[in-house]
Amino acid sequence: MADDSRLPDDDVMLADPPGEEDVGEARPDDRIDDERMDEENTLKREYVDSVEQALEAGDTKAVYELVEPLHPADIADLLELFEREQRYQLAAAITDLMTSEVVAELNDYVREDMMEALPPEAVAQIVDQLETDDAVQLIEDLDEADQRAILAEVELEDRIAIQSALSYPEETAGRLMSRDFVAVPEHLTVGDLIDFLREGRDLPDEFYEVFVVDEKHHPVGTCALSWVLRAPRSIPLADVMKRDQTLIPVTLDQEEVGLMFQKYNLISAAVVDENERLVGQMTVDDVVHIISEEAGEDALLMSGAGEGDINEPIREAYSARVRWLVANLGTALIASLIIALFGAAIEQLVALAVLMPIVASIGGNAGTQTMAVTVRAIATNQLTRSNTRRILMREIRVAVLNGLTIAVLVGLATGVIFTPMLGGVIALAMVINVITAGLAGVLVPVAFERLDQDPAVASSVFVTMITDSMGFFAFLGLAVASGIVG
Repeated sequence: MADDSRLPDDDVMLADPPGEEDVGEARPDDRIDDERMDEENTLKREYVDSVEQALEAGDTKAVYELVEPLHPADIADLLELFEREQRYQLAAAITDLMTSEVVAELNDYVREDMMEALPPEAVAQIVDQLETDDAVQLIEDLDEADQRAILAEVELEDRIAIQSALSYPEETAGRLMSRDFVAVPEHLTVGDLIDFLREGRDLPDEFYEVFVVDEKHHPVGTCALSWVLRAPRSIPLADVMKRDQTLIPVTLDQEEVGLMFQKYNLISAAVVDENERLVGQMTVDDVVHIISEEAGEDALLMSGAGEGDINEPIREAYSARVRWLVANLGTALIASLIIALFGAAIEQLVALAVLMPIVASIGGNAGTQTMAVTVRAIATNQLTRSNTRRILMREIRVAVLNGLTIAVLVGLATGVIFTPMLGGVIALAMVINVITAGLAGVLVPVAFERLDQDPAVASSVFVTMITDSMGFFAFLGLAVASGIVG
């Protein structure tokens, strides 16, 4: 077998470096123009208004001409900017521009709404054009009856793949993986592999590495395309493949998948079933979306705002938020009861009422800071059962330093404005509350995690309750104990 892995130097072509005329003030993306896109790569208001006016006038030709130059992702953005009925009008005006690429880029709620408005055969045509993972994402949130109607119109091979993906739990590798990958037996040579790839039969449109499998379809190694192109044709794959690889269980949660890609700097990774057989792959473009989604989800859950999607139906947004507001009302009542216990003391010295919010506010902010750090550490596997005690002690030390600093500042100011005794009381109360905030900021998320609950789920409600209650109790209790008030 001829060895043509090396090329003569004369055959190597290098691109010329761009001249000054190529640089200038060119945009990073040639498709962006000043008529439609602004400097932040978002659709200009004037452009969106022109599309809306054309829709209202019923001028479908003008609408099409305005939208046709846009990238599929920008068409999806445009659809999301309109109200429900206008979306339907716009989709009807640009029918052949509503490609699978546009549908794949749509917000989940917008996509679900539009798919429900289309007949099953139209949705099936879109599904046939999508990768398996995108197709699953398209129909997984639809009603079961709609799913059956759509799948009945889909080709048998795609239908089996989609039904297999839907059998796995939501937000797991099985739901998100792509079933389009390249796998070859380990007995091939590099030349055999190159010939196979050049034939191009049933190959994915894009792939970064080739998976090498044994006779039981267990992955035994990977070959990056860059290795294949540089290796002599006669070399066996077993000699050039990378045997050390990261395998993703099909039931692994998507958040853990994202962490694995971050930790091991992966571009793609094999997904295996319970029998260690290769069934799919995860690629970095999917993982970027996962990481962004999980980060936003944790931030919203900490505030009790549910999914926080501006396209979320009002009823669902209300349901997600109101329960945490009710819980917050209950925790606020606990703090109010503590204040009521010291009602007589507050009546004797109005300064207590003036200073109470300061103690509670500083404690709440300190607790939120620690809680945010803790939730992130748990989410990224930096905080585990093995180092919880060390992290807790670290946060206590930070809290002591913060508490002493704030105590000195507020104590001196209170002593000057009111009395030195009251300054000492609020300073001591501040130290106690900030240390309590540090403890609560770690222990509350850890407690959620130990109970197999998402530690980001409204931890702030409970941390705020603890810091408010302890702040009021420490300040008012010390004021009474010191004899400032009877």
